[in-house]
Amino acid sequence: MPDARPITSDVDVDLGRLFGSLARNWLRILLAALVVTGLAFVLAGMVTPLYRAETRILIEMRESVYTRPASSGLGEGAAALPDAETIASQVEIIGSSDILREVARRLDLTSHEEFGAAGETSMLGNLMILAGLKSDPTQASVEERVLEALRKGLSIFQVDGSRVIVVRFSSRDPELAASVANAVADAYVAGQEQAERMANADASEWLEPEIENLRGRVREAEARVAEYRAQSGLLIGQNNLALPTQELAEISTELTRARADRSAAEARAAAIRDAMASNGRVETMPEVLASPMVQRLRERQAQIEAEIADLSASLLENHPRMRALRAQGQETARQLRTEISKVLAATENEAATARGREERLVAEVNRLKAASAQAGDSEVELRALEREAMAQRALLESYLTRHREAAARADRSPAPADARIFARATAPAEAYFPKMVPILAAAFAGSLIVMSVLVLMRELFSGRAMRPAPGAVADEEDRPEDMQAVLVELEAEPEIGPEIEPVVVAMPAAAEDDDGAETELFASEIAGSDEEEDVTMARYQTEEVRPEEITVPEIAGELAGSDVGRAVFISPEGDEATAVSVTVARSLADAGLRTLFLDLTWSGAPSSAMLEEEGRAGITDLLAARAQFADIIHGDLYSGCHVVPAGTVDPVEAMRAADRLPAILEALDDAYDVVVIECGAADAQTIADVTAADSEVLIGALDPRNRTVAGVAADLATLGYGAVLTVTPGARPTRLRRRGSLAA
Repeated sequence: MPDARPITSDVDVDLGRLFGSLARNWLRILLAALVVTGLAFVLAGMVTPLYRAETRILIEMRESVYTRPASSGLGEGAAALPDAETIASQVEIIGSSDILREVARRLDLTSHEEFGAAGETSMLGNLMILAGLKSDPTQASVEERVLEALRKGLSIFQVDGSRVIVVRFSSRDPELAASVANAVADAYVAGQEQAERMANADASEWLEPEIENLRGRVREAEARVAEYRAQSGLLIGQNNLALPTQELAEISTELTRARADRSAAEARAAAIRDAMASNGRVETMPEVLASPMVQRLRERQAQIEAEIADLSASLLENHPRMRALRAQGQETARQLRTEISKVLAATENEAATARGREERLVAEVNRLKAASAQAGDSEVELRALEREAMAQRALLESYLTRHREAAARADRSPAPADARIFARATAPAEAYFPKMVPILAAAFAGSLIVMSVLVLMRELFSGRAMRPAPGAVADEEDRPEDMQAVLVELEAEPEIGPEIEPVVVAMPAAAEDDDGAETELFASEIAGSDEEEDVTMARYQTEEVRPEEITVPEIAGELAGSDVGRAVFISPEGDEATAVSVTVARSLADAGLRTLFLDLTWSGAPSSAMLEEEGRAGITDLLAARAQFADIIHGDLYSGCHVVPAGTVDPVEAMRAADRLPAILEALDDAYDVVVIECGAADAQTIADVTAADSEVLIGALDPRNRTVAGVAADLATLGYGAVLTVTPGARPTRLRRRGSLAA
């Protein structure tokens, strides 16, 4: 970073005298402004007035739902709105040479002198032609000269965010301005209508031979389809299917049904056979019960069993009646088994019949498969021929529809153009150029500003607006030493004895008042007795750590002769004690070192005393990324020291970026010989981030016997900083008074 030390100047600009020159020369400024305004009035009166008229055209789709072609693909009431590119293209069409020629012919613009049809030029124009700065208009045709003049006065543009096109024309004649603007718009709309009619006529002419050609191709394609169908025998059945394919589907359905019947018959026969083999109750099966003979035998068997049951109560087993009944029952059971065997045989015959029918259907299906496969091969070619015929037929129908629509649109009155004139131009009553009032106001205001600037520059360059700078210094030997007075109110400690009156401690430095007389300081008597001072000294000597004392001139000499890059000050006694670090920084600057004073206190009191005004950007603004290095470095009022104040940003917010502080300090170390850092009433642990290898930690104190100062020194020694020096303004603090007012 370059050296941030500002260049001290011994002169300054006297703003009061500088701007007072305007009041002293007001008559000259006013006369010059009036002269310029008069010249502007004369020149504006000599200019030929120009009148401007404009016509507005709306670009829209004017086709209704009844006139729009059905093949346009737009739904009922829908219209395709033109996009921005379409409107921009229409702007170029309106300004085309064809439309301008039509306007020039219709309005006979060659007869107007304004359009330069005669090719006459002024004396200035002839001089420019001779100098080669302008082309000779007589070399061009009359039409070209008229078109060129028409283009100069014509302005065509689109209104932003709309589909409106403005046609504007400027002329010396207000009637001619309105006529040209309306004529251009009318020519454009007429051209659009003519383009619509030509498009319809061209479409009809092109479609007629195409339709005739398509009709022949459609007939040929349909004839090839019929001929191929007859040759291949591909007759069409239901559902637009070939007969072999349809028969295969029906036989397949019958085969499925036959297989189901055969499976059912075989299942019934197997069930009866298994029941008979296992001596089960076959007569309970549905197939057996369905036989009428089995039903009668079952009834007879039940009747015989009932009679046996009735007679068994009165007859013995060997009774003839009982034997007869048992014989009848056995015969009935034999007949029942015979009937069941017949039912089983019938079921097996049914299964065999179903099996045979299935075999025949399978053979038929196989035959139809071969026939269907052969028909499928033929259908491939047939479908290709049908597609060709269908495509030719669809194209023919489309062309016929378009031809009918084009013919209907061509037969009616002029087709509506996609543009409409909704605001025609009228002859303007007032010229748009020149505007006398704005021109005169601008000339008067501009001349006032220019004359004011010239007067200010003359006053500034003449040196009359300069004055000596208030902070300017003479040669080094004539420069007085700085003196900083510190006001301290010391509160007596209860254990010392009687309360001690507040005192004023002044640093032993000489200063001069405004009248040049040196201020004299006299020591007053110390309040209290000698015993109180002895008690205080005794208590001070009993502290565990007694810091080594050094005065401001001594520490300034040591820092100037050493390689210390940072001097870190801690002021345990508060803002009043920060005057020690301020004095050290000023002493180092007076010794010729590039010195920077960095204020890291919460109150910002040290830097406020060094600057002309408060509220300047400082270290907190840099940490919060709201300022740069050049914005936070300021000059001290009474020395060549540079100051970085606390800043205007909330310290809590700035501390969120405290990790940037070491990098900032390293940058300052590179730019300055010594950086004096005032940490205020901070403790020993909080200065670790601001110390480096070449740092010197110091304690600024007004009263080195203060217990807080001794405690901070002890903490620093405990943390490894060693024997930290305590910098005092001078001798022991005493109550001092000066004659007159206190030093500032």
